[in-house]
Amino acid sequence: MRAQVLEKLEAGRVRYGQFASAPESGPCGLFFVQGPCGCKLRIIGLVRPSWEHVSVSTSRRCPNWEEMCFVKDLFWDEEECVMQLHPPHSQYVNNSRYCLHLWKPTRRDIPMPPASFVGVVGLDPSETAMLLAQIGGLS
Repeated sequence: MRAQVLEKLEAGRVRYGQFASAPESGPCGLFFVQGPCGCKLRIIGLVRPSWEHVSVSTSRRCPNWEEMCFVKDLFWDEEECVMQLHPPHSQYVNNSRYCLHLWKPTRRDIPMPPASFVGVVGLDPSETAMLLAQIGGLS
């Protein structure tokens, strides 16, 4: 996690009450931050043995991709890899209907597939859409 908490995250720290934390807590604590899509995000940052963990929720829906990317960049550097997990059903824990989690192990790197397994490296979404339209026109 970032050594220095970003100002927009620190401004949303809960400082009073049952879930209060102090700035000296770094990225650990409860934060309320206005998200990039207009929703207020409830964010909990924790550092556990061997893991960094952030949960993100809204009051009415699960956070979307843009919001999760926004929160990821609040807590970690843009070049750090973090993950969302889909555990076996037997290990599900669901305390909040609209909550998603970001995880990073602290003692090992997260394995990643080659970028070319995800899509065409170097194409932006509009270029990809044009290419797919051309391919569709071939049939």
